[in-house]
Amino acid sequence: QVQLVESGGGLVQAGGSLRLSCATSGRTFSSYAMGWFRQAPGKEREFVAAINRSVRFTYYADSVKGRFTISTDNAKNTVYLQMNILKPEDTAVYYCAATPRIYGFTSIQTYDYWGQGTQVTVSS
Repeated sequence: QVQLVESGGGLVQAGGSLRLSCATSGRTFSSYAMGWFRQAPGKEREFVAAINRSVRFTYYADSVKGRFTISTDNAKNTVYLQMNILKPEDTAVYYCAATPRIYGFTSIQTYDYWGQGTQVTVSS
């Protein structure tokens, strides 16, 4: 079992930045690929970013590429999502997720474990 707890959400003006954190506990952190997803009101949950187990490859949705960065701190068993140049359309609940699989990182179905989510609101 893996437990995930997100933090760092909040209210920010357009053009601002936030850093989300996802603290993990349970099985060895390095055994899992980690992803971030988001869900806006009335919309389906969508992929944002992912990082594979070896921490050599990262994946981003086109809508956030160049603005968001996913990273990990293995010593702290934590994955981060640095979000810059935020836009009102980035407003959503952000979820981190973990998977032992080595493929399909952009798919919701790939992930076995999910956090409770953290709200990000970007005002115009």
